[in-house]
Order: sequence, then structure tokens, then C-alpha cells
Amino acid sequence: MKRSIRSIIKGTGSYIPTRRIKNEAFLENEFFDETGKPLDKANEEVIQKFYEITEIKERRYVTNDLVTSDIAHLAAEEAITSAGIDKEELDHIIVAHNFGDVKYGSNRTDIVPSLAARVKHKLEIENPATIAYDIPFGCPGWLQGIIQADYYIRSGDAKKVMVIGAETLSRVSDPHDRDSMIYADGAAATILEALETETPTGIISHNTRSDTKIYAKMLFMDKSYNPALKESGDIFLKMHGRKLYQYALTNVPMAIKGCLDKSGLSIEDVDHILIHQANGKMDDAIIKRLYKLYDKEKVPKDVMPMTISWLGNSSVATIPTLLDLMWKDKLEGYEIHKDKGDILVFASVGAGMNINAVAYRM
Repeated sequence: MKRSIRSIIKGTGSYIPTRRIKNEAFLENEFFDETGKPLDKANEEVIQKFYEITEIKERRYVTNDLVTSDIAHLAAEEAITSAGIDKEELDHIIVAHNFGDVKYGSNRTDIVPSLAARVKHKLEIENPATIAYDIPFGCPGWLQGIIQADYYIRSGDAKKVMVIGAETLSRVSDPHDRDSMIYADGAAATILEALETETPTGIISHNTRSDTKIYAKMLFMDKSYNPALKESGDIFLKMHGRKLYQYALTNVPMAIKGCLDKSGLSIEDVDHILIHQANGKMDDAIIKRLYKLYDKEKVPKDVMPMTISWLGNSSVATIPTLLDLMWKDKLEGYEIHKDKGDILVFASVGAGMNINAVAYRM
């Protein structure tokens, strides 16, 4: 069999913020609807309904002294240690995010220099051939970075690439919008390395789509729902939740199937599906719809590991954090058999609207 260059995962790392914010923390919030009217339900009812829909019990926020590039750096250091590589050997550092460094007490984006440049600086990498740049691609940003890294590696342009997903959504969410309870902070890093082999291992296929004509504004930035803050000039992360849910349910399963079709795999070959942790009920519905595309009515019990109940939605950090926990046997009941050819599928959906999927063989 002909030997080829494949992209394999060499190491992982993550930073899970120390501040645990339980749902009860929102009991004192003043919630308004999109028209600026106070919600006509008690916060207890709003929070209970939120939990029933999303399955989120708590989420993590960074401490006041940290910004996104700080936690990206911490995840990067752990990944470098995990991979056992010399940081000077990295050909690329790709950082996926959407809001840059947002300091405590502000919601203003700071992306000059790029977060990747800041991470490289914090790592004290001297090599000028370590190219550092950012990807703003919505929640699928980390996965799109992985896809780009695979292109670099397969082309022979790179041997080692680190892809980081990091975000502090707590600083760009509107505390007067009930959707703010979804968002969380976090960072995780993955190092891919070139391997010349006859075996179809590592990344074996990927698939991406961007639906901008109709769906570009499913997630957007706008003023606070609180009328008293309308003139402040601040803008916050907003979404059309119901429309987004339907879009994801319709299109994510097809994108995953398209990825598997490219690889020659079927759903029966997949051991775990690591999906963007956006909404527990939505992810359940997506996976059920995916299996129905293969005429399967029953979803295997342990196929989809979840962290959303205790980590919330940290955007680009959700999948790589999940991967890091599984890679290091820190997620009970979800083991990756690294020496048995396990098949993993990664999939994400987010602002743009963008969807991507990657099939990976251990």
C-alpha cells in the first residue's frame, strides 16, 4: 500500500476556569425580552425552563485578572507538555476565537495584535518560522483550524501545528437577556503532527459548509435588551434561538453524513461523536436525526459524550475541551481506545452560519 502523510493528534490541553456559576446565580437578574419589556415570568420559572431546554446546570467564568489570550496560553502550555515536543518546532499556531481579549469591566474587542501572536509571545517562542494567526469562524472555529492544519500537513508545508479554541463569552453576553445563561468561558489546545504511514489513520475526511445568504444573522451583535442601557454604545451577543435550532437540526446531520461518505465510513463504524456543546436537547435531536439518515431508530447509549451540563457553551473551546478530557481519561464512561482504531467524529455549528465535521481514526 502506498505511504502517505497523515495528520495525527499528538497532544491536548485545556483550561477550565475556576469560577463555577450555577443557575441560581441568575435569580437576581433583570430579564427583558427583545422589545425591552420585562419578562412576565418569575426568574425561578425562567431558569427552570432554561434548564429543561438546554440541560445546563452551571457554567465556568474566568476570574477578573484573565483574558482570552491568557487562558489560550495556559491550554497551549499543557498541550505542548502532553505532546512532548519542543515548542520551537511548531510550524503554525492557529487560535480560533470571536471576540479577542475582552478585559473585565468592558465588552470591547481587542485583537491587535492577534491572539495567536500573543500566545506565541507568552510561550516565548523565538522561531520566526512559527506562523501565528487567528480564525474568527463562529463556534466551529477550532474545528476549521484543525481542517486548515490538515491541509498544511498533507501538503508538506508543516510537520507540527497547534490549534487553540479560546473564548470568554461571559464578557460579551447581555445580563438582561435570558440567553446569556447559555454562555461560558474556556480554552483548549490540540497539537497535530505529520505521520508518514500506509494506514489510513488520523484525519481521514472533513466537510464544511457556510450558509450566509439566508442565515448569516442567526447570531449577531446588538444593544442590551435593557432599555436603560440602549444609549451606552455597548453591544452584546444575540441569537435567534428557535431559527438557529431548526437550522442546526436540518443541516448538521447532513454535514456529518457528508463527511463520513467522503471517508467511506458509515455510522456503525463511529465510536464517539464529539459535537459542539451548544444546547443539550438540540444535540440530542441532531444525533437522532443523523442516525435516521442511516435508517437507525436507536442511538447507541455512549456515542455522544456531553459536558454542557457543567461547562455550558464556551463556543470554540467546547469540542477541544471535551477531547482533552477524553484523551486524558478524565470523562467517566467515555474512553478513547488509542491503540484499537477507534473512530471519532467532530462536528460543530455556529455564527455565519457555518457547519463543519471531521472524521478521525485512532
